[in-house]
Amino acid sequence: MKSTANATQKGKQQIEPLWPALKGSLAKVYKPCIRKNCPACARGDKHPAWLLTFTQRRRRRCLYVPLPLVPLLRRALQNGRQIEQVLYRMGPALVKEHRQNQKKRKG
Repeated sequence: MKSTANATQKGKQQIEPLWPALKGSLAKVYKPCIRKNCPACARGDKHPAWLLTFTQRRRRRCLYVPLPLVPLLRRALQNGRQIEQVLYRMGPALVKEHRQNQKKRKG
């Protein structure tokens, strides 16, 4: 485990500032409201709403998101994508570092 400490530490340093993070998607949708005499709905206009979609226990879930929370969730989704890229790069980096350490021990 000692042989991969540098790659692991570098990965942690790249991930740490990317918090908060989440995986999913954020979509603006337009829905009718529940009021009977809503003038906007009567014209055919619908009300904007934000939905966060994510996977939980292998099932797709959706949550309504309050408007003030949208910027934070956008940033968290972007951070989640960046963390995913860091993790994809860490696998080959760990293997490369391990091989280099093996060569040093042998030679």
